[in-house]
Amino acid sequence: GAAIRLNRPRDFALTERLRSDWPFRASRVPGFYGWIIALFTTLGMYMSIPGQTMGMAVFADEFIDAFGLSRTELSTAYLFGTTASAFCLTHAGRWFDRYGARFMICASSLGLATTLLFISTAIRPGMFAFALILAGYFGVRFSGQGVLTSASRNVLLLWFERRRGLVSGTSGVFVSLGFSIAPLVIAMMIDTWGWRGALWVMAAVVGVAFFLLALLMVRDRPEVCGLRPDGDVAEDQEKSAARREIVHMSLEQARRKLVFWVYSLSLSMHAMFGTAVTFHVAAIFEEAGRTRVEAFGYFLPAAVVSVVTNFTASAIADRSRLKPFLVIMLVAFVLGAFGLTRLSSSFGYWSLVVGFGVGGGLWGMLANLAFVRQFGTRHLGAISGLNTSITVFASAIGPVLFSLANDTFGSFQAAAWGCLGLLVVLVGLAVFIRQPMDVRPVV
Repeated sequence: GAAIRLNRPRDFALTERLRSDWPFRASRVPGFYGWIIALFTTLGMYMSIPGQTMGMAVFADEFIDAFGLSRTELSTAYLFGTTASAFCLTHAGRWFDRYGARFMICASSLGLATTLLFISTAIRPGMFAFALILAGYFGVRFSGQGVLTSASRNVLLLWFERRRGLVSGTSGVFVSLGFSIAPLVIAMMIDTWGWRGALWVMAAVVGVAFFLLALLMVRDRPEVCGLRPDGDVAEDQEKSAARREIVHMSLEQARRKLVFWVYSLSLSMHAMFGTAVTFHVAAIFEEAGRTRVEAFGYFLPAAVVSVVTNFTASAIADRSRLKPFLVIMLVAFVLGAFGLTRLSSSFGYWSLVVGFGVGGGLWGMLANLAFVRQFGTRHLGAISGLNTSITVFASAIGPVLFSLANDTFGSFQAAAWGCLGLLVVLVGLAVFIRQPMDVRPVV
């Protein structure tokens, strides 16, 4: 803890306190405190739901009616707000490295709650409605999908080392299940309290209840609590460190490595392709001669495959290199993309389900482990922040690219074939790229 304070002599007393073991000693809690951090990681991901695409999408029709905007105008505001937030997330990653996880989780929860209240009260029909909802979308995407998600994920990686994969995979199972039912829960809230009431309830949960819990319970890293990752004793930690060389790269060093861009672009392809398919799923299935029921029913088997894959791969990753998982993920996405071009057949449908299910499950594992395994923990916030910026930007442009392809060629097929080509290129890079830090972990 002392080394952290000496590196930040100009920080405010509040941020120093939040980086400490305040307000109670975590080492006195029965069991390893990292499991409480794992719980808060899962809660933090749940709290980000109002800033996720599926969280805001439930409000689309209500926003169109309330703000006097067309669907195209609302979609364009979402695109611009998401894109603008993407360019700010690298800076937010640096703030994570400087101010710590607890400060960023608390700040982002307040920011998300404030933005939800802003959308519910400040936006009215009129000439400024577009600009105001754009600002609202920027706020929820930056604070929710961006900062709160990445800060919650990163703090877990600092508390575990040998069991990072297993713990993050277990958390990912519950996150996936929560995300899958969230649209239904939000829709029920809107039916019960109206869209403004639903936003107020979510703001209270995120900005009051979760904020207070995080303020009291979250700790930045085990060292400030007199603990060690995984709950190891000093002797075990020293033996483990002696058997491996730990390299901590800065953001500037990481982004000069081709391996960073291969992982980042591979993860971003899923964000772009997956968001586009989700956004246009009804129209894509209709083009293939399938019903809306089949379109929305596709998500259930894909989610089951994804959850099983994520948990299994996360456990195995603790004892293996990541490169094979990267290659398999991209090959699975190739299968899914090819299935999308043959969606009218049973083979195409199940290729989409299996391909996107397996790829999505591996994506969840690699998003957690790739950058901490390749570049260390010292500048994890900045490095993962840049990756998050690229991923969020990709998720913003994906639906637009599919729309443009449909408008230009009268079909979504051109966009699917374009993504298929990019994925094949990434498979080649993933196979041949050297990954010097991708070694089998010490367990």
